[in-house]
Amino acid sequence: MQTCSKCQKQSPDLASICTSCQADLKEWSTSAVALKKYQENPRVKYVRVTTSDTCCPACRKTEGAYPKEDPPHIPIEGCSHPQGCRCFYQPFLDDIYP
Repeated sequence: MQTCSKCQKQSPDLASICTSCQADLKEWSTSAVALKKYQENPRVKYVRVTTSDTCCPACRKTEGAYPKEDPPHIPIEGCSHPQGCRCFYQPFLDDIYP
């Protein structure tokens, strides 16, 4: 399930538009908003796709660190988990202190 950052409602993984407020989920899902913030932060060098312990094979295969400009889109294409894709982005920082 994807969560819309505008209305906080959930939509199925395959939806491209929020079923509640009609927002474009490629831009307004919580994952897309987080990724955009990481991409704009000069201290973030990589983005890690993190999975749950019970993720599906497609998500397990995608788990890992990617250049922040080109990570895979979440929800992961081909995710077969009954509750939908539960992957999320985590930043890898170049500098921890200012």
